[in-house]
Amino acid sequence: MNKELLSSQKSSFKWLLDKQAQVMAILLVILSIASSAPAIAQEKILRILTVTGQGQETIPTSLAQVQLGVEVKGQTAQEVQQEIARRSSAVVELLRSRGVEKLQTTGIQLQPAYYDYSSNQQRLVGYVGVNTISFRISNDRVGNLLDEAVKAGATRIDSVDFTASDNAIAAAQKQALRLATEDAQQQADTVLSALNLTRQEIVNIQVNGASTPPPQPLMAREAARTDSATTPVIGGEQTVSASVTLQISY
Repeated sequence: MNKELLSSQKSSFKWLLDKQAQVMAILLVILSIASSAPAIAQEKILRILTVTGQGQETIPTSLAQVQLGVEVKGQTAQEVQQEIARRSSAVVELLRSRGVEKLQTTGIQLQPAYYDYSSNQQRLVGYVGVNTISFRISNDRVGNLLDEAVKAGATRIDSVDFTASDNAIAAAQKQALRLATEDAQQQADTVLSALNLTRQEIVNIQVNGASTPPPQPLMAREAARTDSATTPVIGGEQTVSASVTLQISY
């Protein structure tokens, strides 16, 4: 009886050992597959080409962003401020009647004026005041309007910057992005072709932006005199640039 019990126990123990061996074999297979997966993924990651394409679109400017001002010198602060107010009102009224865009006051200054002597002493001789105004108008109208503004009371033209319309810039940005994308694809094809490889699919896209650098501004001298002829003003061009980065499998 004891022998039969002992034999049964040995059989059960052997069965358990066999089961454990099977479980261990299954675990080893699972671990083998899991350990090989990162290597496969790593190999796939290494077979990715990264290229950055550039695109540019040049468009003509059609608008002029102007900043002009009224500068007055006088004996008293009140006298200067009143004269500035009178002239500035006349200039603003003119600009509004001409239908300019984005009209706004950009600066107001009033400060004392001194003479310096060799004795390092200062004497108040009056006041200087400046009001500056900015606005936007089409290129073909800006020259004549500058002359009219000077006649109305403006004494200085600080800057004239040229720009394209918002719609033209938006269209140029889209075109620049298309060109940048095509450039990136062409770069990838050139490199892979030289290595006898074939482009597969795009796995990542990064749009680096489409920027619009301002054109070279036209700096104007202070308007000290007016002539009968219209001031000639010629706009330039703007270049819209874009950059796109592609990651392409092969």
